[in-house]
Amino acid sequence: AVIGGHPGTSGFSDYVAAFSGREYVKGIRQILHPPTFPAGHCLEPQFVADVQWLGTQGLCFDICIRPGELSDAAELARRCPETRFVLDHCGNPALQAGDATAWKSGIDAVAGCEHVVGKISGLIVTADPASWTAGDLAPCVNHTLDAFGPNRVMFGGDWPVCTQTAPLDRWIGALKEIVSSRAAEEQRRLFHDNAAAFYGV
Repeated sequence: AVIGGHPGTSGFSDYVAAFSGREYVKGIRQILHPPTFPAGHCLEPQFVADVQWLGTQGLCFDICIRPGELSDAAELARRCPETRFVLDHCGNPALQAGDATAWKSGIDAVAGCEHVVGKISGLIVTADPASWTAGDLAPCVNHTLDAFGPNRVMFGGDWPVCTQTAPLDRWIGALKEIVSSRAAEEQRRLFHDNAAAFYGV
């Protein structure tokens, strides 16, 4: 399990300590893209201190952030070098927005932190439900794979949220189509080996 939690809030360490040492709890996840969280929230001093503390507890931190704030995610990772991170949903690119230049720069910045793993998940949520194809997802998938490299990417189904756009099997099928030209070992790492190694399962 990667459980929900709110770094930077009162009682966070006590909350996490209740799960300390439990074999099946691997990390904490914070969704930072709701409008209630202002830009820069993850760089507030107590937030950073709490994420640093997670590393001392052997727990990872999943960060789910708006695409325009990927530079904040990179800076958080740099300030927490002893904590392992997962960047959820390829940094939440807006697939219908057109110009992906800023998103690509943000992904490159996060991928430059070697203790961050990129999760290929959640992409279809911002696709056009009526007409999306594997080709619509391919640029974001391929850039994320190339930026992080074959050893630092993992697949996430994002079920049931993905079903807002398509059934899980269609999303998985599209991803398999996109990566079909990559080496079999790279595909195995994406869909299994990297996650198993990262979470120790």
